[in-house]
Amino acid sequence: MKKIIDHYILRTLLCLSCISIWACSSDKEIKDPTDPIVKNLTVDINKIDFQNKGNSAEVIVGTNTTAWTVAADAAWLKFTPTTGVSGRTTVTITALENTTAVTRTAVVTISSSEAASVKITVSQVGAVSTGLYPSYNTNPIAADQSGMSSTAVQLAAKIKLGWNIGNTLEATGGETAWGNPKVTKALIDAVKANGFNAVRIPCSWNQNLANAATAQIQTAWLNRVKEVVQYCVDNDMYVVVNIHWDGGWLENNITEAKKVEVNAKQKAFWEQIATSLRGFDEHVLFASANEPAVEDAAQMAVLTSYHQTFIDAVRSTGGKNAYRTLVIQGPTTDIDKTNKLMTTLPTDTATSRMMVEVHYYSPWNFGGLTKDESWGKMFYYWGANYHSTTDTGRNATFGEETDLEKSFKLMKTQFVDKGIPVLLGEFGAIRRTTLTGDALTLHLASRAYYLKTVVKTAKANGLLPFYWDEGNLGNEGFGIFKRSDNTVFDTQALNALKDGLL
Repeated sequence: MKKIIDHYILRTLLCLSCISIWACSSDKEIKDPTDPIVKNLTVDINKIDFQNKGNSAEVIVGTNTTAWTVAADAAWLKFTPTTGVSGRTTVTITALENTTAVTRTAVVTISSSEAASVKITVSQVGAVSTGLYPSYNTNPIAADQSGMSSTAVQLAAKIKLGWNIGNTLEATGGETAWGNPKVTKALIDAVKANGFNAVRIPCSWNQNLANAATAQIQTAWLNRVKEVVQYCVDNDMYVVVNIHWDGGWLENNITEAKKVEVNAKQKAFWEQIATSLRGFDEHVLFASANEPAVEDAAQMAVLTSYHQTFIDAVRSTGGKNAYRTLVIQGPTTDIDKTNKLMTTLPTDTATSRMMVEVHYYSPWNFGGLTKDESWGKMFYYWGANYHSTTDTGRNATFGEETDLEKSFKLMKTQFVDKGIPVLLGEFGAIRRTTLTGDALTLHLASRAYYLKTVVKTAKANGLLPFYWDEGNLGNEGFGIFKRSDNTVFDTQALNALKDGLL
């Protein structure tokens, strides 16, 4: 009986096993152990960009091939190791110094007889791109103090209220690329007629090069900037010409690694800009940068070197530039960071011809925030007497009159009281015109009060206010002038700015 039962159990187990195999094979094809293994060859990066001096980069080669080799179509690249076997191997690719003036390229190939090869493209900039640009101070002239008698402090006393031609000559893609028309003399005339006696011209230069390898600026662009400056000077207006964001080549590269390269371009650009504008008298001021991204003392030291290069380049061209008032920017043009980090200034061969620049959109929740964030929400109403009783969640909870006064006093104590005027190069607050009814009326009234108070507090502390106008007349815009016909669009804001002078 036991044998019969055992036999029955065995037959049952065999049947179940067959069913299981059939079920598996119906879902997934059974792997034939005689099938060949697919060989592959991979790398973790496929592009490397080197500076001109000797650099190295690491590449991880992964493969199940028996052996592989690495080679390049250029002798200036070296490899360690040059061969490898199955597994993961780190290959160091080293570029010899590029002593030429041009960027060079090469292709690195990792190959095996058992798998498809993989390629890595490599480029390396020329020596000129990292500090050896030609000198553009080709015709320095003797110092000329005619029309340049005012010190920075004396000049500051003459600047009453400034206006920015925002989103125009600094626009990526060209002067009209960000929606504003070309600047005309009629626009500058309108600005002057409506109470401004100074203009800040944010400028882009890096996108207007005749030769990127030598940092040569297009003559046509130098002349265009000069033309707009002339519009202002013809109206007896003071003018600040800067290097704005300009693609971030300076502002986003305030590091030891980029210092030589950036200083070289800063020197080349300012030698050309300064030479082009050298004939203007003290009505024209130069500004080193815009909002340089600096967070600590080490970066501040690098920024100081950029400012020093700017000053030295301008002064070296001679003529009226030997006495021109120059403007250097605080870290991120933030008042608190400037107070903490800008403890030393660059040196200058001219005496008392330097200003410092900061910007002010505080609190950002009111000045520029366009959506609620995790760290804070938008403020619609600013000022002790302008809080809403019905929309209380949008009242400013910080950054009002007391904080404004405190911030500007920091700059007064740190610089103004020591004979260094402070340019408030940008300030403003956006219009929130999606609001309606009483909320819109109160918001616009509080915005007007904000602008008036900023101007009034700036003047009381020796800061020179330049309103930021980017030409946007719609919601979340700063625009005061309608540039299509050179009329005043935002009379309320304009009157508030002028009221701050009273």
